[in-house]
Amino acid sequence: MTVIDILILWIHIFAAIIFVGGSFFIWLVVWPVSYTLTDDEKERTRIVGKIAKRFAYFTHSSLLILIITGIYNTTWYLRGDISTLTLTTGGRILLVKSILVIVVIAIIYSNNLYHGKLITRLVSEGRLEEVAKIRKRTHMLSFISLSLLLAITGLATALQFY
Repeated sequence: MTVIDILILWIHIFAAIIFVGGSFFIWLVVWPVSYTLTDDEKERTRIVGKIAKRFAYFTHSSLLILIITGIYNTTWYLRGDISTLTLTTGGRILLVKSILVIVVIAIIYSNNLYHGKLITRLVSEGRLEEVAKIRKRTHMLSFISLSLLLAITGLATALQFY
């Protein structure tokens, strides 16, 4: 590995810390605390929405950095031989990790874009029973995405041994 490879790997890891750590912080801290701040669903949604909007700036930035640095890291790992993805253990780990990254990005963005806007609209219309049903779905999708982020992190760690 060259100095530039190490620098880009460090940037990749730092961006992952922001993306994965921030996602867990929202799920484990912000979301539960929001229930203790107010009983008013409209106000709670507004508070969480503002926090999520601010965090989205960091999420989008760190995800873009992760994609760019991940592609770069893949090129030095494969050393120009794409067959490494299926012929070696490390390559297969990298392939599975890459597929999971695509899946988690799709889940996170479809969940946040579709359900986030829908929940905001329904809360403003006072349709709280529908919001409760949708929140159950979004919680399940968030749990799946966080589980996938853990798997991706585990695979990234395992990859260091191949």
